[in-house]
Amino acid sequence: MSRTTNGDTPSKPSTSAPAEATVPVPAAAHAGPVSHAIFRVARLHRMIAGQLLRPLGLHLGQELVMMHLWELGPQRQTDLVRLIDSDAATMTRSIKRLENAGFVRRRPCPDDKRAVLIEPTAASQALRREVERIWAELEDASAGGLTPDQQTEALHTLRRIEDNLARVAARSGEGAP
Repeated sequence: MSRTTNGDTPSKPSTSAPAEATVPVPAAAHAGPVSHAIFRVARLHRMIAGQLLRPLGLHLGQELVMMHLWELGPQRQTDLVRLIDSDAATMTRSIKRLENAGFVRRRPCPDDKRAVLIEPTAASQALRREVERIWAELEDASAGGLTPDQQTEALHTLRRIEDNLARVAARSGEGAP
């Protein structure tokens, strides 16, 4: 059942036509409808991703750490912070949780005695297949109803929005991915 935007009795959403947003846009957000839509979409995407990852014992963002480690091999924690555009404290917690779960291990960096490398364990390879399956499921939930051309256009639009936001963040000194 879905809520209606006009207060009528809830009804099942139609599969033939796109559903209207069920979250009313507050008057203060009327000057930013795209920003409000991004907020809503990001919130729902994170919620669904979290639900899908939870049975694996992963918290949001940990799958991204693992993806980079699987693809690039052992990394310094500072490099993971940069790759994921995270902060040191969050990365420290993520690495600790992944280490406790047996998915990563730490070892001294041969080139820099002050640094530690984070590497995926053999046990993480089964996790990799599950993460890939979950990301395919998340992609289907996000874009499954779009044609290939619509998916291409959505990616193009999202990249332009990301570029715009990255430029603003760089100008304001926040840094950008």
